[in-house]
Amino acid sequence: MAEPVLIGEKMSGGYGNGPDILHDCTIAVEKGEIAVIVGPNGAGKSTAMKAVFGMLNLRQGSVRLNGQDITALSPQARVGKGMGFVPQTSNIFPSMTVEENLEMGAFIRDDDITRTMAQVYELFPILRDKRRQAAGELSGGQRQQVAVGRALMTKPTVLMLDEPTAGVSPIVMDELFDRIIEIARTGISILMVEQNARQALNIADKGYVMVQGANRYTDTGAALLADPEVRKSFLGG
Repeated sequence: MAEPVLIGEKMSGGYGNGPDILHDCTIAVEKGEIAVIVGPNGAGKSTAMKAVFGMLNLRQGSVRLNGQDITALSPQARVGKGMGFVPQTSNIFPSMTVEENLEMGAFIRDDDITRTMAQVYELFPILRDKRRQAAGELSGGQRQQVAVGRALMTKPTVLMLDEPTAGVSPIVMDELFDRIIEIARTGISILMVEQNARQALNIADKGYVMVQGANRYTDTGAALLADPEVRKSFLGG
């Protein structure tokens, strides 16, 4: 069986010299797949994603992208290898226009970015309409579209999203999830941390339920939604 596009395998570690937050945690995503990490507050969901992106000291375990060991690489170097990361906060340049934000996303490229920008505008038509507007003037949902669009400008193999629907209305959440499905259909792998567990597992090919920094359940999104234990403990029955 082919190796996943991205795998953080048996990861244990924490921030700086602090205690381990992750304990033998494994997160993987296949090509064109949507993998979702859910779990209670403080479970280590965002920490697991940051570990995969190189923002954490791993005491044990490894991270591989397209079969290559990238455990020792900086986050910037990982972007160069094909990882796109959208943090939950501070993920746009508010004083820059929408178009300038997208151009900043392409900083690692030296080829023509016109086609990629056209694809981002096709995915998020409102951004084309507002491309000359300061990104900080947009609604929360539109700012998230800018953040995702900017990450797509690097032409990533894997797009990682940390709580992409935090603080947006249910309608905007549904729209964002629809766009995420569209992105995955182009062959880009999606790894996402999400508080709205039920809705996220609904669109997930694979789900990870984390508790206290470790994998508690791993299965398809549909299987986790149907699991009585998962429903009772993590999805409100």
